[in-house]
Amino acid sequence: MNFTLPYDQYLEMYRYKYLALYHALRAAILDGTLPGGARLPSTRKLAGLYLLSRGSASQVYDMLLADGYIKTERGRGTFVSVDGFFTGTGGSSGSGASKPETGEPGAAGDGSGSLLAVSPEHEEKAADGRYSGNAAGVNRTSRPASPAPAPIMLTAWGERLMERKLSVYERAGADFISFRSSGMQMEHFPYAEWRSALNYAGGKQGGLLESYCPPQGDEGLRRAIAAHLRITRGIRTDAGQIVLFSGSMQGIVILTQLLLEQGSSAVVEDPGFHGIRRAVEIGGGRLLPGRVDEAGLVPEDWEARLLFVTPSRQFPTGAVLPLDRRRSLLEWARRHQAVIIEDDYDSEFRWGGRPIEPLKALDREERVVYVGSFSNSMFFGLRLGFAVLPSSLAEPVTAAKALYEPLPAGQLEQRALARFMGTGGYSRHLRRMTRIYGERARIFRALLAARLGTVFQALPGDAGLNIYARWLRTDAEFAAFRAAARRHGTDFRDAALYRIRPGSAAACFSFAHLDAAALEEGVNRLLLAWNDVQNRT
Repeated sequence: MNFTLPYDQYLEMYRYKYLALYHALRAAILDGTLPGGARLPSTRKLAGLYLLSRGSASQVYDMLLADGYIKTERGRGTFVSVDGFFTGTGGSSGSGASKPETGEPGAAGDGSGSLLAVSPEHEEKAADGRYSGNAAGVNRTSRPASPAPAPIMLTAWGERLMERKLSVYERAGADFISFRSSGMQMEHFPYAEWRSALNYAGGKQGGLLESYCPPQGDEGLRRAIAAHLRITRGIRTDAGQIVLFSGSMQGIVILTQLLLEQGSSAVVEDPGFHGIRRAVEIGGGRLLPGRVDEAGLVPEDWEARLLFVTPSRQFPTGAVLPLDRRRSLLEWARRHQAVIIEDDYDSEFRWGGRPIEPLKALDREERVVYVGSFSNSMFFGLRLGFAVLPSSLAEPVTAAKALYEPLPAGQLEQRALARFMGTGGYSRHLRRMTRIYGERARIFRALLAARLGTVFQALPGDAGLNIYARWLRTDAEFAAFRAAARRHGTDFRDAALYRIRPGSAAACFSFAHLDAAALEEGVNRLLLAWNDVQNRT
């Protein structure tokens, strides 16, 4: 086994090598570095590792055995005691094993591994072979407590990062019905087709598993994305203008670092996706809140060089930006020599109305970056996003991507997705899921209106995987309702998460991962929660 101990630091504290090794082993057992049941090297190997005589190595094991830290099994070897660390129950020899006091630093469970102060007299006894019994008649004094180490200084970027609590995705428990995003139900995913695409991507007998993939991502997938966008979104592009990322958020962060100077302003929708807001703040930029109404972002003459917008389906309200406002944004970008980052996060799923032309399709000045993702349309575990870039940004973004990932993650999945798209599997999958999600949206809207129409007003929408609903009661009742909902085994996102400035209470409901029965049960639980609030009032 590989066997490494903090031997040198103990060698500086003790006159004899065997004592340094004893304390290094003891500390490793106490703090769990050597867990219960771990097999220790033979005395011959131990002696060779730490340049001791075999007799000294045997003496170290004898001391640990007497103290109950290790045990020997005939024909098998030497092992750390099953408990993993000394619990004060006495050694196997019964000769007065040492018992760390629970109040001392380094006592069992403390994890710091206190040292025993060994008197010169006992050092001499052990050195000339007269040692026997308990860890050498040691004095029961502990090492003086070390001062807490000073924290490592972070950069201003690191400090800004730590000031903001970044949300972590958590999947709800089995009995919990959550209206937070939880990914698609995998029983509807065409797994057989996807597995076939994975097999194809690996090549015969895995011959393609080592094939090279450039930093901007697999060329075949970039060509497939370009073809898909030309047909479905009206965006004219080619593989050279597309860069793949480990999720769209990675792309947004890299673009922010490239385009936003520290102290400069960026326009962010309010309400809007909180990940974008954090990317700007942590990067040292200044937020300019962009007002959102029932038609999406309201154009203004902002003094900024960067704008983030979700025009096809505003997040989280679902508003669709009308054509005149889209043209106003493009004109603003031309006048200010600004860049617009268009986040088209879930427009693949539309079950009513006409397809909405993205800003990128209207862009004639090469001022728009179009960002998309496969995490919603495929499955959450496929962390794959992309950006369609103006020609002048393709090389800088590729260089930045190469800094983070010289060899992209998920190369096999990229090649498999290219195959999946090329054979028509992706388009068939989208059509099937659009029908399913559209029906679930209809069911949820009907249930919400029928049972909670007095407290929620859902905003209209005919696309996307979440529904934004205004709260019609007081803020105090909203807080009480959220708490009661969790007690009844359900929850939803408070839209305050997406706001820069204070606003009226609202909720954001994700529904795509819930079937009809779960949707009805979830709304029933919300109704019970509201009844609780009314009864308490």
